[in-house]
Amino acid sequence: MKIIRIGSLLSICLMMSACYHDQIIPVEPPVGDLGTVKFASGVVPIFNGSCNLAGCHSPGGQKPNLSAESAFSSLTNGGYINKATPENSLIYQWMKGNKGTPMPVSGSNPTYNAKILAWIEQGALNN
Repeated sequence: MKIIRIGSLLSICLMMSACYHDQIIPVEPPVGDLGTVKFASGVVPIFNGSCNLAGCHSPGGQKPNLSAESAFSSLTNGGYINKATPENSLIYQWMKGNKGTPMPVSGSNPTYNAKILAWIEQGALNN
């Protein structure tokens, strides 16, 4: 009887250890925790580090042109920003991967996404 209990206990332990329950899903930081997101110091560095490299979203590359000197006008004049419903902004939807391959192509970045969304929610200013 004691051997059956020990065998049952071992079986249960093995089954529980075989479960894959520790997967971490990245969560976007709450937008309110970011403070004021300025275009020049908060948004442009995202584009410079991930978007306008190797001709992707630079002059002569894919639209929108996200080079530092053109990003603001490309986004606002190109219809990529939706101030009424910021989460529906094309730039944000592309970055999250809801419009195809997430941008940057290396993978969606929850911190970048939160900063872009916060900037749009704060009025998408050229500051």
